[in-house]
This record gives sequence, structure tokens and C-alpha cells, in this order.
Amino acid sequence: MTPQRRRPTQVDIARHLGLSQATVSLVISGGPASAQVAEHTRRAVLEAAAELGYAVNSVARSLKGGRNRLLGVFTFEPVFPVNQRDFYFPFLLGVEEATAEYGYDLLLFSSATAGADRRIYAGGVNRLKLADGCVLLGRRLHHDDLTELLREDFPFVFIGRREVPGQELSYVAADYVGATRAAVESLVRHGHRRFAYLKGTEDTEWLRDREAGFWKGLDAAGIPHGHVVVHPPRPDAAGADITRARLEQWLADGVTAIIVEHSQEDSAIVAVERAATEAGARIPQDVSVVLLGDPPLVHTANRDWTRFSIPREQMGREAVRLLLELLDSESGAQRQVYLDCIQVPGDSVSEAPAGRAGR
Repeated sequence: MTPQRRRPTQVDIARHLGLSQATVSLVISGGPASAQVAEHTRRAVLEAAAELGYAVNSVARSLKGGRNRLLGVFTFEPVFPVNQRDFYFPFLLGVEEATAEYGYDLLLFSSATAGADRRIYAGGVNRLKLADGCVLLGRRLHHDDLTELLREDFPFVFIGRREVPGQELSYVAADYVGATRAAVESLVRHGHRRFAYLKGTEDTEWLRDREAGFWKGLDAAGIPHGHVVVHPPRPDAAGADITRARLEQWLADGVTAIIVEHSQEDSAIVAVERAATEAGARIPQDVSVVLLGDPPLVHTANRDWTRFSIPREQMGREAVRLLLELLDSESGAQRQVYLDCIQVPGDSVSEAPAGRAGR
């Protein structure tokens, strides 16, 4: 039987370069003390680590005394909240509360650059290694950063489902497929059979999941896809292409319910509300409206929109629990957790108008 190849260590790197292990450890740790090492030496250590296939041993981290009892949180864009209405506030609140409950300190990583484009690696060094592991979040991630973290065997959990081609990673995600399907099935129970679907235009995991849930809901109810008007609002239009004339045409074609996708703001739902007012169409008596998710609603009227709520605080707490589970695991297997969304009945859905129901 072929003997299993031994994993390279920092000692191997030190011997390969003729350096002390202490110097190699300073460079690999990526902490502030690594600045003591000359730039040409630091680069030599990193190049040798890549050449030898060195990766941080997560099992060694979990040995007694092998942790700093620090957990990190890093965002790929400036999302640290300024008030409690911020979309990211509940995520970070859940992370902070769970970290304290487990007896860890929390380290917030901001950007090493002045711009909005945030990277984990600065000069080839993983800055997150100050912590035992890290919770990541953000919409505009760098896939190569995640790939490198996986190669290093650095423990992390993403808040939200994220895909990296050819890789598996750990995350805590909202069950958007199930939530959207449930929203569609509720509309069907109210007698709705023809829909306008204002779908998202970005190619993201969460939009793909919600769209999958939409079609699953129709299929479960036996409603032909031809009963749906699919309208992707132009991202540069800020809802301006959802007009009175367009809404009137949808209603004339028998549409009784509108399903609204959103991005990071409420322009689409504002446009639907404005078009309905201009057309003299009452919500929900003449047309029902469902919002996929619960974005910050700043510009809409004081209406309790029918929607589903994302369990943000619970996701933050679960991300910390999963991260600590990874730190204690010797298998190195990545794990995924899905949490149910909460259906909010609101006041923007009613029975389909009798004259147009099932038309």
C-alpha cells in the first residue's frame, strides 16, 4: 500500500529556506508582528508555502490552548450598520450576541484599502488569521479569496448561500426556495391564477433561489407557465419602466397578482404602488401584491406589504454556532444550514377579483 504523504509543516518551510521556524510562523500568521520580517523574506516564505502545498491545520487549531478565542467578522463591502433599520444590523447583532454567549471575543475586520472593494488578502497574507475563524457576509464577494481560504483550510462560514465553482463551502442561508413557493401557493389558495412576476436581473444565488421557488409553486398548483407575465425591470430605470400603461395591460390580460423581487432598495415596489394609483387600481381589491423578502421600505406608503421575513438575527447566531462546530471538527467537511423564512400576511393580498379569477 502506498504510504500517505505527510502534510508539509512550517518546519519544512523553514528548512527549505534555511530560516528559523519563528520567522516562518510570523509570516504565516499574517498578524501585525509580521511587519518585522523583511519584504523579500516574507515573499520567499509565501512562495515556498505555495510550492510545498502548505495549509494551516484546522485540527491543530482545535487542540487545547491552540486558540486565541477570537472570532472574526468580515464584509466584502462597507455594510457595517449605522442604525437599527440597516439591512445588515440584525445579522451582526446575532453574530455579536452568540460570540459573547460562547465566551469568545469578536474582531471586526474592515478594509485594508480606502476604496469600497474589500479583499481578505493583503500582499498575499490572510489578514483573518488573527482570529480562530471568521464569519463572512456581503453581496459582492471575491471568489478567489474564498478559494484561497479553502486551500489554506482556514475555518469560515458565510451568511447567505454562496457558490464557488468547483468548491464546497460552509454557509447559513435563508430557505428562499421554500419561502417563495409558499408565497405563490398562498396566492393560489386566494384564487389567483394569472401573475405578473417582476424578477431580478442580477445573477446571484438568492435571486436564483427565489425564482426557483416561484416556478415550483406554480408547478405544484398545476398552473401553466404561460399564465405568467415575466417582467425584469431595468436595473438603471429605478422602477420607471413599471408604468400605468403597463399595469393596465397586465390587468386587461387577466393578471390578478403581482410578485415583486427587490434588490437592495424599494424602487420596484414603489413603482408598482405608483402605477396602481395612476391607473385607479386598488391594492389588494383589484390586484394583489407580494414582496419577495423584506428590504428596507423607505419610500412606500404606510402599508403592511404581504411578504416573507428573513431570519437575519438567527442566521448570525447560527453562523457562529456552525463556525465553532467547524473548529472542533477533525473531518474538515464543509456544512450548510438552511433556516425557514417567516411568512408575513400583511394587507396587500386578498381574494382574486370575481370577474377575473381563473380567467
